Amino acid sequence: MLPKPTRNINGRIITPEEIAAVPGDPFTMNAASEITESDGSVVPATMSGQHPVVTGKGDLMKLALGALGVVYGDIGTSPLYAIKECVALPHGVAPAPANILGILSLVFWSITLVVSVKYLTFVMRADNNGEGGVLALMSLVAPKDAQGSRKRTMVLVMLGLFGAALLYGDGIITPAISVLSAIEGLEVATTTFSPFVVPITCLILIGLFAVQRRGTGGIGAIFGPVTLCWFVAIAIAGVPPLLRHPEILRAIDPRFAVGFFLAHGTHGFLLLGSVVLCVTGGEALYADMGHFGTRAIRIAWYSAVFPALLLNYFGQGALLLERPDLSGNPFYGLFSGVWLYPMVVLATIAAVVASQALISGAFSITRQAVQLGYMPRVTIVHTSGKTEGQIYIPEVNTALMLMCVALVLGFKQSGNLAAAYGIAVTGTMSITSVLFYYVARRRWNWSRARAGSLLVMFLIFDLAFFAASFAKIAHGGWVPILVAAGVFTVMITWKRGRALLAERVAADALPWEAFMADIEMSKPHRVAGTAVFLTSTRRGTPNVLLHHFKHNKVLHDQVVILSVVTDDVPEVPAKQSVRYKSFGHGFWAVTAHYGFMQSPNVLEALRRCRPAGLRLNPADTSYYLGRETLLPVPGGAGMAQWRKRLFRLLSRNARSATDFFNIPPNRVVEIGTHIEL
Repeated sequence: MLPKPTRNINGRIITPEEIAAVPGDPFTMNAASEITESDGSVVPATMSGQHPVVTGKGDLMKLALGALGVVYGDIGTSPLYAIKECVALPHGVAPAPANILGILSLVFWSITLVVSVKYLTFVMRADNNGEGGVLALMSLVAPKDAQGSRKRTMVLVMLGLFGAALLYGDGIITPAISVLSAIEGLEVATTTFSPFVVPITCLILIGLFAVQRRGTGGIGAIFGPVTLCWFVAIAIAGVPPLLRHPEILRAIDPRFAVGFFLAHGTHGFLLLGSVVLCVTGGEALYADMGHFGTRAIRIAWYSAVFPALLLNYFGQGALLLERPDLSGNPFYGLFSGVWLYPMVVLATIAAVVASQALISGAFSITRQAVQLGYMPRVTIVHTSGKTEGQIYIPEVNTALMLMCVALVLGFKQSGNLAAAYGIAVTGTMSITSVLFYYVARRRWNWSRARAGSLLVMFLIFDLAFFAASFAKIAHGGWVPILVAAGVFTVMITWKRGRALLAERVAADALPWEAFMADIEMSKPHRVAGTAVFLTSTRRGTPNVLLHHFKHNKVLHDQVVILSVVTDDVPEVPAKQSVRYKSFGHGFWAVTAHYGFMQSPNVLEALRRCRPAGLRLNPADTSYYLGRETLLPVPGGAGMAQWRKRLFRLLSRNARSATDFFNIPPNRVVEIGTHIEL
């Protein structure tokens, strides 16, 4: 089918035959021989991420110490509430010896198989140039290849997006339940503090979110040592009761877990919704691997975290054998007398560390989603001049703070919050297992039997935990599901809306060759300076350039058509970040490539073009941006009317492109257009 007729800049109608005769839009710079890098060489578009630099054992130990605070903060605070929820009625079971052995057997094998085997041994091998996380994993399987189909790829992308959306649900519950569980230790000492638990928790959470704007550089330096103190403390606390009742170690035998299920039936299966609390930080291992590397994360796990968790869990179990009356809070039952209040303080600090990891994770996921085109532009503030990953997003921070405080005020007790916890994490864990299977099949060429056997083993645990947690829907599990559904709707609506908008703009675009031919014929007046036109599409002449020329009748001496592209890699090396091409007559096409872990910078991208002769004087350069006013019209293909209205609302509230691309605001000219959608 031939394209529809269009007009050139002088009003002459260009026939469909003329448009079809154009062999390819040179602005797309598809031909490798026509692509020049910033150093003057031609290189393929192969990207590689940045990995932690390890020059010796000292660096490796520092990374392992840092991983303790950032990676293991969430799973490290699980002893505060995991065992308690397993023996808390009516959802738990009575702290009888057989029940305690069965619960500890489930806890031991869950931690071993989910964390040690699934994540540390297998999933962390599926890195996207050193980066992990559900979005990074999704980008590995998203491109269509010979072994996949378009429909299957779309399903995998939807799974990855929903997994990322579920992490937001986890991000609002983890700070609330961690801090609330820590402060509840005051009630163990005396009931006098009971009325103050919720207010103190809310004040700590508000303070935690308030300091986010200052960055985590200074606080992060103490995360590792503080968390190490936490793991040492909980390990030591579990030793005395364990020495008094060494028979509790029999729980390592998986037959106790089987016997527990046989004895309790459906109720025993539903208890997995509480057991899963001991592995809720498993996804953090994978998501943060790019910051510390797999070796440091594994060293931290096997040398400190794993033994400390086991000692504490088995210590709590041994304590319940001799003191079943402490089932209301077995963790703080391990501490008595003068040690209780210091432990409450240390637990609160550890809970803040765990919360910080989830908050920072929410910031990172949001930036990745924005860069990949699944969310509108937001305010991204870099809080460190040395570490690019340290960012602060005010919009996300405020939303998380309000929801965390609302959860504490609404649920009031960590036991009630535990009913809402788990479903988001187990959903993401299940999605990670499915995506890992396709990475193993497509990227590593594993056989169906090899990849499938691992998938089945992973899903046995993931789906069992998810099904047990799903029973909590009526008791609060609807909260993370509602949050995830809202975020997922925003993601797919924004992505689809931008695609429809690009199609509408491209359909009316003037072919680049036709524009250049008219420029040569008409020889318009040229004024001193440089004009940079930002465009989201790399085919055809940008509408903002056509409107500018139509109304002003002049062009600058240098005209730069700039596109910013986000590749499916975490980071794009500097030497491969900018591609440019000169068309003569002062016209340039520049494409700046960034990874989904990077933030674009227009000025920096243009400076990289200097070796080819593109000279810019900042005081004599103007930036032209298009501002589309969307007009949702009834009917039409693409999206339902309510989604069109949602897309328009998101567009209106998106961060200004001037700020997002780091453009000097006093050098920007915006040209508005009305587009029916």
